[in-house]
Amino acid sequence: MRSTAAVLTLFAFATPAFAQDPVTVDPAHHKVEIDNAHVRVLRITLGPGEKTPSHDHPAGVAIYLTDVQGRISPVGAAVNETPRKRGEVVAVAASKHTVENTGKTPFEVVLVEFKNPPSKGWTAGARDAVKVDPKHYTVAAENDHARVLRVRYGPNEKSVMHDHPANVGVFLKTGKAMMTTADGTTTELPFESGAVQFSDAHTHLPASSADGVEVIVVELKTGAGAKP
Repeated sequence: MRSTAAVLTLFAFATPAFAQDPVTVDPAHHKVEIDNAHVRVLRITLGPGEKTPSHDHPAGVAIYLTDVQGRISPVGAAVNETPRKRGEVVAVAASKHTVENTGKTPFEVVLVEFKNPPSKGWTAGARDAVKVDPKHYTVAAENDHARVLRVRYGPNEKSVMHDHPANVGVFLKTGKAMMTTADGTTTELPFESGAVQFSDAHTHLPASSADGVEVIVVELKTGAGAKP
């Protein structure tokens, strides 16, 4: 498990292939948390009144770890000043822009940048979490790159065995959960609010502790190992 990458939803996403990679032109505000063949995950943080230089992002998903009041100024498009709430999820297209924190408090966003081409042929399997456990798993956003799930467990709740494709998890609460895999092995997994992790495709049965669980799961539709 790793720390998360923060981002303003008014963002798009960038990879090192872009001329103005935010990690290169603005390392003070853009930190890499995960970088593999499928995704790059950035933690984006801006203090009150701070502004980024112009930079590029590929298509991605922004997960807000704090409330955000900001101004995104894309090249050739209208300025976006939509306020965002902690826990909000937004699928965004590739863009070139600047971002400014126009609020009175710092903000933090995790941005999942996609590296593989989109796929319109993805379908969930028979043991899809949304199908077999709609109480705990709901769709928060979706595009041709990924399906984003909002996962909520109350205290001491249990799921059923289900599948996930390769994914990025962004934790919104601190706590722990018990994970039982298909072979019957059960492991206790602690997690911290704001942490991020990448998981390959897997099958499991989660159960929450007294703290409950809240996590955003960005399920990938493309790339090696994306399907369960």
